[in-house]
Amino acid sequence: MSILENWQQWTTFLGAQVEDAKDSGMPNKVIEKAAVQIGNYLAEHVDPKNEQERVLSDLWSVAESDEKKALASCLIKLVQNNRVQ
Repeated sequence: MSILENWQQWTTFLGAQVEDAKDSGMPNKVIEKAAVQIGNYLAEHVDPKNEQERVLSDLWSVAESDEKKALASCLIKLVQNNRVQ
């Protein structure tokens, strides 16, 4: 099973990557920029594997550039909060 098929595994994986980036001293703005680039890549090349990813994909497809930054920022916060709980 691909990591993208399970929302909990996907967000746990993302949370670990964000944590590693922060531990390496990467600024939040750089993490957010990378998240937007990853979002663009996923939107163009990966079919959503579950309902949550479908919602994100649909939102991403209609979002303007600044809205994509906001979505990426919110996703980063979500995965960080999930790691804390």
